[in-house]
Amino acid sequence: MSGLKLNIAIVCAVLLATHSSAAPAVSSALVASSAIPSASFFPAPASSVAVSASNPALSPSSAPLSSSLVPASSAAASVDSSSAKASSIASAAPASETVPYASDDPNEVMWGPDYDGDPQPIRGALGSTVMGPQDAAIDIQNPDLFAPPTTDAGTVGNAKWPFSLSHNRLQTGGWARQQNVAVLPMATELAGVDMRLEAGAIRELHWHKTSEDAGDLWFFPAGTPHSLQATDADPDGAEFLLVFDDGSFSEDSTFLLTDWLAHVPKEVLARNFQTDISAFNDIPGQQLYIFPGSAPGPDSDVPTSPQGSVPSPFTFKMSQMKATQLSGGSVKVVDSRTFPISTTTAAAEVTVQPGAMRELHWHPTQDEWSFFLEGNARVTLFAAQGAARTYNFQAGDVGYVPGTYGHYVENIGNTTLRFLEIFKTDTFQDVSLSQWLALTPPAMVQATLNLNDEAMSHLSKIKQTVVGPASGSSK
Repeated sequence: MSGLKLNIAIVCAVLLATHSSAAPAVSSALVASSAIPSASFFPAPASSVAVSASNPALSPSSAPLSSSLVPASSAAASVDSSSAKASSIASAAPASETVPYASDDPNEVMWGPDYDGDPQPIRGALGSTVMGPQDAAIDIQNPDLFAPPTTDAGTVGNAKWPFSLSHNRLQTGGWARQQNVAVLPMATELAGVDMRLEAGAIRELHWHKTSEDAGDLWFFPAGTPHSLQATDADPDGAEFLLVFDDGSFSEDSTFLLTDWLAHVPKEVLARNFQTDISAFNDIPGQQLYIFPGSAPGPDSDVPTSPQGSVPSPFTFKMSQMKATQLSGGSVKVVDSRTFPISTTTAAAEVTVQPGAMRELHWHPTQDEWSFFLEGNARVTLFAAQGAARTYNFQAGDVGYVPGTYGHYVENIGNTTLRFLEIFKTDTFQDVSLSQWLALTPPAMVQATLNLNDEAMSHLSKIKQTVVGPASGSSK
């Protein structure tokens, strides 16, 4: 085998995954040879391998997706060196002769959010009625788990967690409930806390091992001390979402001021603050966490530091940011390009009109932590190797999509769907399936998918992000 050399002709398309428009295609050449170790690849004549790389980069800091050849030692096992020619591709059997066509079943959701009937795990000729105990309310909320589409297959794991199932920590002045890997094992990169403060109530002075991000928006880098207080702008106070860049984060592991000082000898406190030990007679004997308080005054009451202010603000008014209007909804994207201090978190707020969908896409390097604010959604995760699973989401649900998993978000309700996409990264990135195919040589797309010219004409070279209902949709 050491004397055998194999040249393989390959054409592929690579799409850079950023929130941007397309740039000109470029090409390069590679070769695989069985005379070298299977993990090594070396340059070869341009006729050996053609790589078409389309670059719709939105950020100058973005890098293209990587593409590698099959090791030559593997290829040699199935290809004779005397007949391994680029022209052999032309003699390959049509797809219909190698695998069957996909089913024509549209696999629509079996019932919608307003369904008030008797849900049963039946789809066409598959399934049967429930004979035992049944929690019909849960089944109605999750039609694609109870009566899944036939496109679902294999094992993907749970990608949904309702905050309604989280244990709630009740305090005088508010409450907090969390989601982390303890309740959603798939969510290894990010965790979330839903917190409520009455007007004037305080989430006491504290800090975390992880960075904290919240929407409208604030960002606290890991280890940065801070506190939160609800103003009386709304007489009911505030409820907000906190997201942490570690899936194992626990709100119960926060470094709290009162907890710390309660565990420091008082003579040490007196020495540290250069005052009489009696000054600490009334400090709390244990942590407060959340407690009532008076409504805060204006920002002018904040002390002035002789060292000056921080160079980058910790807050960003996402609510005042202009949304990008799309054919089926809208999107706002916030990352370090618009909110410079947010170096470990990027976020998007997406709206989807009834009958529209967040297009088929994937995120090339980072997991997505989603939170559904309003509406009803359907999401299918494609995990490769024939594995796929479909989920349904309502307001208050957390969703999770591992990096590189193909997915979409479809509005299956009659009202606007609004949700957040949050990532542990400094730059928002996604890859549009339609845009990738539109920027791939058409002959390759048609040879792979058997699409006719009319279908090819609907592929978009510009990222759509949210697409409106198709004219031929049955909905």
